[in-house]
Amino acid sequence: MEQLKTWLAALTGGDGVTALGLHIMLIVLAIVVFNFVARRVLLHFGKTAGKADTPLELSLVAAARPPLLTLAWVIGISFAGQLVQARTEAAILAFIQPARIVGVIACLGWFLVRFIGSAKEVFVGRQIARGVEVDHTTVDAFAQLLRIAVLITTFLVALQSLGFSIQGVLAFGGIGGIAIGFAAKDLLANFFGSLMIYFDRPFAVGDWIRSPDKQIEGTVEDIGWRLTRIRTFDQRPLYVPNAVFTTITVENPSRMSNRRINETIGVRYDDIGEVAGIVEDIRAMLRAHPEIDQDKTLIVNFLQFNEYSLDIMVYTFTRTTAWIAFHEIKQDVLLKIADIIDRHGAQIAYPTRISYSSPLPPEARRGGQGPATSPAREAPDGARRVPG
Repeated sequence: MEQLKTWLAALTGGDGVTALGLHIMLIVLAIVVFNFVARRVLLHFGKTAGKADTPLELSLVAAARPPLLTLAWVIGISFAGQLVQARTEAAILAFIQPARIVGVIACLGWFLVRFIGSAKEVFVGRQIARGVEVDHTTVDAFAQLLRIAVLITTFLVALQSLGFSIQGVLAFGGIGGIAIGFAAKDLLANFFGSLMIYFDRPFAVGDWIRSPDKQIEGTVEDIGWRLTRIRTFDQRPLYVPNAVFTTITVENPSRMSNRRINETIGVRYDDIGEVAGIVEDIRAMLRAHPEIDQDKTLIVNFLQFNEYSLDIMVYTFTRTTAWIAFHEIKQDVLLKIADIIDRHGAQIAYPTRISYSSPLPPEARRGGQGPATSPAREAPDGARRVPG
């Protein structure tokens, strides 16, 4: 630097202002050249790491590019500022030295935060490519905890480099934390609610959840430190504070092992002689159905004498848990039950009522009083409803 100053002074004929301007221009030019070369080198290393299938190197290169280029500007501008300070002796420029230290520490913390995010993406991508199931919720939680640790450490190191006592900062933080805890109790409740979600894992990103206590139902898209974003079935985003999940019951249908078919089929009273055969044929059909789980409960029985039908209960489980596939299987089962009932010459019952009519007594017909028969009227007590 001293030799450069001497050369610039000789070049400008001793004009200090011109020499200072040229010096600053050379520093800016050096930064631009360094950034250009750094981009090319990092791009080359990124391609090499990608071809060599080295995820660690690939994450380092992807994380280093913006912080490294920013660091060059921080150091270069701080040197230029020192030159101006030495020339003008302006007191306002005394902050340049500590600002450079903070800038370097901030760039290092930025690099570590980016490296954590890049490593997470590379890890998840490689696991998915290998066909390994990845728990995105746990991975995201671990990455976020590492980011928070890096940010806190960076902040404390920056304070220490500026001459502040870390012990005093921690003591103040302990006292201030009590006041902040009272003022931000809802925020802290949501934070600890998110920790419970990460540790207990009642659901994960991509799960379909619902709560019988609240009007919450949809697919989990993101689990943050304060909110969980759920996409409802009508495609609306629903933002739920994490503290809510510590006080409500959450049902996770995505983790069900089977889906249930629970139907009651009614046949006419006139077909009571066919009920036993219908029940046996339905049971045999379900036993032979490839999509019915034979290891789960399977019940087909005559259930009860209903008001207008003889009820048969059909209770079984499908192998699939997919919503659309389940309804296709259920449709197939119900249509086959209808065919079985039809093959037995029976019919599915529906609500009907039978009315009886009787002729008028002889005394009512004497003297031309009224018609020979009365209009149809509903039978008195003892008439029963039967299926049509």
